[in-house]
Parts: sequence; structure tokens; C-alpha cells
Amino acid sequence: MAGRGGDPMSVAVIDAREWQNQFDLKSGRKVENPSALTRMAGQVLSRHPYPGDVARHSNRWVSDTALDLISHYDPRLVCLIYAYQYFAGRFSSLEPPQWERMVAEVFAEIRRFIDRSGYRPVIVGTGEMTPLKGELDLSKLDGLAICSSWSVRYAGLHHPSRSDLVNLAGLPQIERLVTLQEWIDLFGCGPDTLDHMPQYLAISRRGWGYKVGGTPLRKSFRVPAPPPLIPVATPLEPVNGLRHITDLRPWLQDQLARHKIALIILEGLGAKDFPVLHALCRNGRSWFNYEPGEGQYLTLASGRHQLFTYPAGYPLYEDDGEDKFYPFSGYFNQIPADTIGSAFEGRSIAVGNRSMLTHMVFGSDICIECFARNLFNQGCMAVVHRHDKL
Repeated sequence: MAGRGGDPMSVAVIDAREWQNQFDLKSGRKVENPSALTRMAGQVLSRHPYPGDVARHSNRWVSDTALDLISHYDPRLVCLIYAYQYFAGRFSSLEPPQWERMVAEVFAEIRRFIDRSGYRPVIVGTGEMTPLKGELDLSKLDGLAICSSWSVRYAGLHHPSRSDLVNLAGLPQIERLVTLQEWIDLFGCGPDTLDHMPQYLAISRRGWGYKVGGTPLRKSFRVPAPPPLIPVATPLEPVNGLRHITDLRPWLQDQLARHKIALIILEGLGAKDFPVLHALCRNGRSWFNYEPGEGQYLTLASGRHQLFTYPAGYPLYEDDGEDKFYPFSGYFNQIPADTIGSAFEGRSIAVGNRSMLTHMVFGSDICIECFARNLFNQGCMAVVHRHDKL
């Protein structure tokens, strides 16, 4: 099965419980005569309906779906995202004992998966959450303020006036304003184009969010901190070389030569939430700490900083339209290159209850995720990037 120019076609299988169909991931056109791997992925979907982002068994769905897929495909690399605690913590009012029980359940679920699968775990927390102190309304600026999907701390400012900058700089809830050039200089690289980049980045203080274009309409109770250090727990050695978020990818590649690995991402959990021994990795540079989202995931999966592909303040509406590629992939307009799953020559899968990120950032042979938007459960989706390994 090939796309234009002979390149392998990535196929999406969408399952809405009583309806299932296959589509070309890039164009959205229906696919006839799906591959054997695509049919197998569809059968796994039909056995595991998604309970919902804030359903208590959402994380169990990740494990059960992955175990089913493993039994039919036997991958060497498994990438998992457990995100229930992030959604429940952000959009529910939880007392500390409730949060602690939920965290304990997450790690119990991981132990169940590891015990049944036999994979060597590498568990990464995306960073702790903190109670929301308030939200800054930036809708009345002369310029345009945008928060990218699920971003809390970073707002992109497009064409702000001098008055906008003076007023924002005087707010105690704003930690700093950063120019585009400062942002690029910090990471020693720049985007291929500046068309979608904001001129300034507004960074709020811990616990403060924004009300701007792109922020969820649902009330938040907790938000990402985000911390300068994130935890990595694994029985594999040596872990003392994991000093930075970009170190994980090459280290995993080395480990895959000797072990079957389960890379497990825990959304919304930081070092203080980990009940197991762990190393700490730098979660950014200087004043920039990654929030859980496309930038952090792409950096973990590729081993290099990926802030500028879909930057904070990315104006998603400019890419909208009937001819947009990857209509099932949200704001993504291409499949990221050289991610851990796409570069690995052996078999790989990814399963997660974090829609869009699961199939785009890992690039695994088969990816299964919830098909949910703004907590609305629309079913499940599998994406088959490789069709020749069954």
C-alpha cells in the first residue's frame, strides 16, 4: 500500500463502536482493500471501546489495548501515554487524598502492564500540576494573544502595541515577556519560516493561566506547573547519563539493542508524585520549561528541541480549510520526521489516551489512541504507519 511517489501510506482506522472505516491519514480519503496490519488494528479497536478522558478506567484501557496489540504483533518497542490523571486533575476539584489515590492507581496500572507483558519500563513524568490561581484575560489587547492547545503558561503575542507590552510587563501575574529573537537565540536554532511565530511570548507565573483564543472553555482546577526538572524511573542502567530531556532518545536506542522496552509517559505527574526511585532530567533551558504537549513530546521522541514546529501562540486558524492535510490530526500538518518509532527498524507500537499526540509524535508502526476532542468522546483511532511487518 503506497501513497504518492511510492511512499508508504499512513492509514487511519476510526471506530465509533457501531461504525468503523479506514482513511488515508494525509488526505482523509477512504481507503479500499486495507492491509492485513490495518485489519488487525481495526479488530483490536473493536474489542476496546474508549471509556472517555475523565472515566476512571481510561488508563486501564491503555494497558488492555496495548496488551491485546502486543499479543498479535510482538513489538520490541512499546510507547504508552497514561493521561487520565492529567484530565481528571485539571477539570475536577480533587482534595489531596483523592489525588494521592489516583496517583497510586496509575502506578498500580503500570505494574499490572509490566507484570503481564514482561517489558522493561522507562517511566517519564511530564511534570507536576499546581492549583490554578487565576486566569488573565488578554482578549482586549490591541494585538492578538493566542495560547496553543492545552498551553497554560505561554501565550504568543502577535503584533502587540507598545501599550500592550507596557501593560503586560506591569502585571504581577506575568513573569516575563520574551522577544522572538531571544526565544530563538536561547535554543540556538530557528524555524524554517517565521510566518506563524508570535513576536513576543508572555510567560505567566506558576499557577496562572490565560483567557485567550485557543484556551479550553471548561473550568480548570489544576494546571501544569511546569517544572525545570522531570522524573525518569527505570530499572535499566546506567541512568546517570540522563541529564536532559534530549538525552532520553539516544539512551533508549542503546537500550533497545538489548531489551524489549516500554516507554511510559505519565501526564501531569512530577518528581513529588513518583513513589519509585528516579533520575531528574532538565525539562528545557533557562527560563523555558516544557508543558505537556507537542513540544515536550517531540523533544522526548526525537532527542532534539522542537519548539518552533508548532510554537506557543501558533495561529491554528491560518491552516484551517477543506484542503488541509491530516484532517484527523488536529493542528499537525505533517508527520514528524525521525521520531523514535519511525527510526527504529524493529517492530513498534504506541497506545495512549492522549489524542493526536500518540500517533504523531512516536511514529510507531501501529498507534492506537482515543479519538476525543475537548473531552468529547468520539470513539477510537488506530494509525498504521508501516504495513509490511506482519
